[in-house]
Amino acid sequence: MKNVTKRIILLSGLVVALSAGVHAQSFEWISSTEGRVWQSVKVKLQTNAEQTPLLTVNGAEEGTTFKAWGTCFNELGWDALNMLPRNEQESILRKLFAPDGDLKFTLGRFSMNANDYARDWYSCDEVSGDFQLKHFNIKRDQTTLIPFIKAAQQYNPNMTFWTSPWSPPSWLKINHYYSVRSDRNQNEMAPLSDVALFENQTEKNAKVFPQQLAVNDYLIQDPRYLQTYADYFCKFVDAYKEQGIPVSMVMFQNEAWSYTNYPGCAWTPEGIIRFHTEYLQPTLKKRHPEVALYFGTINTNRFDFIDQVLSDPRMRASVQGIGLQWEGRQILAKLRAKYPEYKYVQSESECGWGSFDWKAAEHTFELMNHYLGNGCEEYTFWNAILADGASADGVGSKTR
Repeated sequence: MKNVTKRIILLSGLVVALSAGVHAQSFEWISSTEGRVWQSVKVKLQTNAEQTPLLTVNGAEEGTTFKAWGTCFNELGWDALNMLPRNEQESILRKLFAPDGDLKFTLGRFSMNANDYARDWYSCDEVSGDFQLKHFNIKRDQTTLIPFIKAAQQYNPNMTFWTSPWSPPSWLKINHYYSVRSDRNQNEMAPLSDVALFENQTEKNAKVFPQQLAVNDYLIQDPRYLQTYADYFCKFVDAYKEQGIPVSMVMFQNEAWSYTNYPGCAWTPEGIIRFHTEYLQPTLKKRHPEVALYFGTINTNRFDFIDQVLSDPRMRASVQGIGLQWEGRQILAKLRAKYPEYKYVQSESECGWGSFDWKAAEHTFELMNHYLGNGCEEYTFWNAILADGASADGVGSKTR
């Protein structure tokens, strides 16, 4: 409650500062505290502040325009929605996406291939050696993600979308498997394959995340594989465009620094630079110049690692922006100070453990305040719809 009181004082100061020349206009003031949410009172703007404002605005300040507020589309979310009667489904969709709804989401994120909230693990081309991508298809998505997205588009046809993969097709990876690490309870990856992650490196730093960094790129770094994966991005954009779902932005990898037992892919700085500058950006520029390439999603607080990537002059000509989430927020201000030429977006709001209590609400508020206060133009929430019991390790996630 103390934090909320401070915010109300700050906002009150802002309102007073903005009210010069306004003659006692009345407004509805809505506030929430623990146990008393959405409290509404009438307030009058005064020409003279009753206390010293904490923030004043005169109109000459420079700032970042906030552009979009969004959420993610995942298979388990679609399944949860379909557990409800049709009228309840429509009520939820209206509240989430309609211009006059509660949340008014205008931005959507979805996964390229399976993520940790897929029914099970898959890609759009699991035919080993298909370098021409003749067997690429989105048939699976046409039964799950695409109907979900189209249901949202019915309430807001002007939504924009972005995408990133959790894992490439398994045959493009050095371990030939969707996940990075083996876990006998969650996947069937051969435990001996774990040696590729750190090899003989044992040094750890408990003050940063991750404590150890991968020594190998899990995407095979042969030119033919790298070009195939860049072509794969374009095929995916093409396929969704044909479905009436335009992709305006892509990021090369979700959480490259989470060495997951679900779909994921580890990368080194050299591999990240190589893929962006020599393959993904040139291919997108040739085939989809309308699609922005952002470097993300960054979920590490190792500034030195990210700085190593961004300090390569070729990256400046390759990516337009940077996407951060989770531990990445800790280096947002420092990155923006050193690299002001990039656009910045928040790519996934921390979902916690689904407690839905006041503490979780305050945490989310602080996240929003941090990212927007440090110049992010977009903010993407994670799952807006889930059934009880769904988790990152969840239903149907174990696969061969």
